[in-house]
Amino acid sequence: MILISLFFEFFLIGLFLFGGGLAAIPFLQQLGERTGWFALQQLMDMIAVSEATPGPIGINMATYVGYTVAGVPGGVVATFGLVLPTAIIALIVARLLIRFKENRIVKSAFYGLRPASLALIAAAGASVVQLSLLRMGLWAESGLLVDLLDIRAIALAAVLILLTNVFKKAHPIVFLAGSAVAGMIMR
Repeated sequence: MILISLFFEFFLIGLFLFGGGLAAIPFLQQLGERTGWFALQQLMDMIAVSEATPGPIGINMATYVGYTVAGVPGGVVATFGLVLPTAIIALIVARLLIRFKENRIVKSAFYGLRPASLALIAAAGASVVQLSLLRMGLWAESGLLVDLLDIRAIALAAVLILLTNVFKKAHPIVFLAGSAVAGMIMR
């Protein structure tokens, strides 16, 4: 039964996911809240692992969730569920775009999808910022503004922004590994 649920949930995510893997984060956040399969902190860990491993982040996250919930079969089923609607839609759209690529309505539809994708990615980014750089629970308890900001995490993020802009040709895994080491030292 859990495998059918995993397939169905990820099929729906794959069916309505526009904008790439990061746009999946709000869907996954809602999935975790609705099913109880994983907590918000675990979602943040999934994002970190998915970013650090090769492949598309959405597929990596589906595999991670599926594996966490139901082992290897769960990972396979969740990944297949996520990819299947995309494959079907891509085949249909490719066929239609060849026919209607200059159609004004088609161009307008794609024009409208771009800001929607941006909004989903921005919402996901805001969630990541809140979970990574803010201490909402501590702030809610104390009411002190000083308790809201996680200064060490903000400092690490600022250093990483600087380093990624200075060393643009460095592989992202270098920054992820460096961040992991810094996190172990700072804790």
